[in-house]
This record gives sequence, C-alpha cells and structure tokens, in this order.
Amino acid sequence: MLVGKVKWFNNEKGYGFIIKENYDDIFVHYSQIQDEGFKTLEEGQVVEFELVTGDKGLQAQNVFKITKN
Repeated sequence: MLVGKVKWFNNEKGYGFIIKENYDDIFVHYSQIQDEGFKTLEEGQVVEFELVTGDKGLQAQNVFKITKN
C-alpha cells in the first residue's frame, strides 16, 4: 500500500487524482473508495491505496482515508 494526497476530486463526475512524490498523477474513481455511504475525497486529504496501471495510466485501487479534512 502507498500513501498519497488528494490533488482534487469532482463529486459530480465521481473521480479525481492523487499525488505522490516521484509518481505521475494517479487517477482515482469513487468506486475504489473504501467507505460507507457517499464516497468522496477532499483536496489535501491523505489516503492509502494500491497502485495499478490501467489503460489510461496509473490508477488507485482500494483507497482508504487516513485523514479527514
């Protein structure tokens, strides 16, 4: 598992990006957020995730919130 920060997340579109030093921006889809209820992330929030390479580049899987903003 890696740790990164949410760069931005669009609730209407259901996706955003995570930043991690020495990596390109990492795509995150709401379906990968491991949380109850409405799945969203906030800018600057610290998250833990698994990194995979998809058709369009780096993607986060099994995303867990470490901090609540």
